[in-house]
Amino acid sequence: MLEFTHTTKEHDEARQGEALLLEKEPAKSNGRKLYIESYGCQMNFSDSEIVASILLDNGFETTKNYNEADVVFINTCSIRENAEQRVRNRLKEFEFAKKNNPGMIVGVLGCMAERLKAKFLEEEKLVDVVVGPDAYRDLPNLIAQVDDGARSVNVLLSREETYADISPVRLNTNGITAFISIMRGCDNMCSFCVVPFTRGRERSRDPESIVKEAQDLFNEGYREVTLLGQNVDSYKYTAAVAEGEEPQKAVSFSDLLARVAEVNPLLRIRFSTSHPKDITDEVLYTMGKYANICKYIHLPVQSGSSRVLDLMNRTYDRDWYINRVDAINRIIPGCGISTDIITGFCTETEEEHQETLSMMDYVKYDYAFMFAYSERPGTLAAKRFEDDIPEDIKKRRLTEVVAKQRIHSLERLQNFVGKTQRILIEGFSKRSDKDYAGRNDQNAMAVFPVNAAYKVGDYVQVYIDSCTSATLIGRIVD
Repeated sequence: MLEFTHTTKEHDEARQGEALLLEKEPAKSNGRKLYIESYGCQMNFSDSEIVASILLDNGFETTKNYNEADVVFINTCSIRENAEQRVRNRLKEFEFAKKNNPGMIVGVLGCMAERLKAKFLEEEKLVDVVVGPDAYRDLPNLIAQVDDGARSVNVLLSREETYADISPVRLNTNGITAFISIMRGCDNMCSFCVVPFTRGRERSRDPESIVKEAQDLFNEGYREVTLLGQNVDSYKYTAAVAEGEEPQKAVSFSDLLARVAEVNPLLRIRFSTSHPKDITDEVLYTMGKYANICKYIHLPVQSGSSRVLDLMNRTYDRDWYINRVDAINRIIPGCGISTDIITGFCTETEEEHQETLSMMDYVKYDYAFMFAYSERPGTLAAKRFEDDIPEDIKKRRLTEVVAKQRIHSLERLQNFVGKTQRILIEGFSKRSDKDYAGRNDQNAMAVFPVNAAYKVGDYVQVYIDSCTSATLIGRIVD
């Protein structure tokens, strides 16, 4: 799972993005307009930028108004149960728009494509094309098939595809922060998760292409990149060598972090997501070594109970997780830590729920994504376990988790009050163009009055006067 929102927000699937702002002109125009809407994690938003790049190279232009689009895509998410209904409702809106624009092509991309291809294509006839995460290069051909009167589908997974040679088109960009996908797929078989089935096996991008993308972004004025992967800590790249040559040393995630950090000290580095079984002291020491690697780690716990973690096939137990938290606090004092928590997983007892609450008290997370368990078709949990916790108990446990996290989030933010924080100005506050907004190293959002001496993209020193449960409030100081 990938994320970066506050505890009181819905999961990233509630976000949606349109192809609004682009950073390259299309190839010779074919006169057709593209609209993309994305749901889910940052990986989906990153994939939409790849799709836009491929189609711009084939002459498409983009639009923010789907009613005037010739091709409309939804990039989908399968993490949560309500995602399917959300997408279906949106497709029906597009179906209505299609009555006024009969030539419009509607397609579904991403994680939901494989599981629902027959339903969307044949049963409900809501879409013309279905494309999985590894088949985006085939989009021009698939669109051509629809132009010829056929419905088209490609949901084949790949062991090699990383899109390393494609320069993503930055959509909805502030020109300051950007995502860089460093790997695709997942080899972890968490019993509640569909990602290994929708995105395939892990494969890591050539580090040189990642460093080049980071350098290009910096040269274009970007000042923060987030390295993305389902499990960034398992990044491992070994270059192919000719027969008879000595194999090269594999590039680890720690190595990659250092290389990207060395692009420029003014380029701030974040990453998501880490897996507790894989995050090493080496990574932590690298984070401590480079001032421009943000001191923030998303470390999903899911449950505080070792027995439940075993049922989830998380491959670590409570003690292992606490060991990793202790290492983070020892090696990177003051590091921000966020997490994912699932309440009401199959057979979870009240005592095991209390273990989750006690884990929260131990770590005191800065942020958290918190969910009541919902069974996803095709997962190991759906095949092996009964979803036997009543909904009212799931929701009550979730309410207790959310309440505790609100207390911890406020407590963590209060630690910054009375201190000066280095903030990257990312834009204006959502509430007022008289205030700037940006985050500190620990990913805490701060708002502060506009100062004419500084502009978006500058680093500033902000004295924190107060905070809410979600936001630091301060002022720029010299």
